[in-house]
Amino acid sequence: MSVSKAVTTSVFCLALMGVVLSPGAKADQWNQKTTLTFSGPVEIPGVHLKGWGVLPAGTYVFKLLDSQSDRHIVQIFNKDETVVVATILAISNYRLKTTGKTVVTFRERPAGEPEALRAWFFPGENYGQEFVYPKARAMELAKESKTVVLFTAAEIPMEVAEPIKTADEPVVVQLKQAPVMAVQPTGEEVELAQAVAPPAEEPVAENAAPAAEMPATLPATGSTLPLIALLGLLALGGALVLRQAQKRAL
Repeated sequence: MSVSKAVTTSVFCLALMGVVLSPGAKADQWNQKTTLTFSGPVEIPGVHLKGWGVLPAGTYVFKLLDSQSDRHIVQIFNKDETVVVATILAISNYRLKTTGKTVVTFRERPAGEPEALRAWFFPGENYGQEFVYPKARAMELAKESKTVVLFTAAEIPMEVAEPIKTADEPVVVQLKQAPVMAVQPTGEEVELAQAVAPPAEEPVAENAAPAAEMPATLPATGSTLPLIALLGLLALGGALVLRQAQKRAL
């Protein structure tokens, strides 16, 4: 199956969708509440209400359910926030530059297929949420999009009859405890650390020589003759002073 190149994997707000921040964005910053309007269908991972594995075009609200964990749990609500349509496991991912707007990224899909949700970055934040897919689906997406995709092989139900409302519910606990790995486009499974890089440190030239260590003792840089001469003059001066003192005493 050929992969359409018409859609880029990184899409800023308003490129494929309209993004509207809620009026109370500052008050809701602790859970990063964000209102997003998608202009087309979007595939999402996670635990869905039945029939919500693909979001139809429309307006949705994204929130963090548990912002105290390094594995954030993201929930997607309908426009009125009356129904939780999906609860998704995500891993913190880092971007070098922040933006003043919400950024959502997708994975390339074959022509005619819904875009697959990849990551969500809140305005002004370096860290965002990279979403974790079920293993089988992650392997398909990695091959189609030619990108590394996060996955969990844990047996977590993909559909539920009732919305998930709290972080204490068994499905959420199971999500947070699920081991996460990544799959490369070749199908090779790799550790999470190889897929989600930590913040970059100061760049160091590959062939730079290590800094020279200070020697334990300073090296000799000249002859000791001047020092010997100085000591001799001091001794002679001392002798003259002593002789003058003896004459006065007599």
